[in-house]
Amino acid sequence: MRLALTPETLLQAYRLGVFPMAESAGDTRLYWFDPVQRGVLPLDGLRLSRSLRRRIRAEPFRLSLNEDFAGVLAGCADRSSTWINAEIAALFTELHRQGHAHSIEVWDGEALVGGVYGLALGGVFCGESMFSRRRDASKIALATLVTHLRACGFTLFDTQYLTDHLASLGGYEIARAQYRARLAQALQADADFDRFPLPTAQDVVQRNTHRS
Repeated sequence: MRLALTPETLLQAYRLGVFPMAESAGDTRLYWFDPVQRGVLPLDGLRLSRSLRRRIRAEPFRLSLNEDFAGVLAGCADRSSTWINAEIAALFTELHRQGHAHSIEVWDGEALVGGVYGLALGGVFCGESMFSRRRDASKIALATLVTHLRACGFTLFDTQYLTDHLASLGGYEIARAQYRARLAQALQADADFDRFPLPTAQDVVQRNTHRS
């Protein structure tokens, strides 16, 4: 009989640089991953295009922090192919309750149209997944999250893998050994995800414009 994974074991795995995924939503098995090349999103080198900066300034959406973690988790899992199964959803729901997992929500009126969630450990934020139901919703969420993390003392944003979407914002890959060294340092950082409220749209643009 396979033993159930506990939130405490999951936290320890992330501290070691390992994370679980399922093959599909209906798969009851979890597999551990430790990529040879690790995706990271720079906290001091976010790349915002001119059009995205204009879009952020226009404030087309309302953003919130930890207002609807369950909704963001469900939105991320609502796709034809997903690695988020029932066990992962339950584990991260409990980690959110404990104050370790966080979400940023993107709202269009009363509708949840995008968001991102992940795990905060020391000064590293392990981004798990994001979703978007409106143009630029996930990019605005990520730009806001990066600005928030930097203000709160974080030093590493782990995206696990690099996608075209993340690369367009300045994401890049580093070797496993380099990631582990940066992870060990980041875990010792004096960071607190709840230290400040979310930055304003103007703050997001101002703090990243000179780096684009």
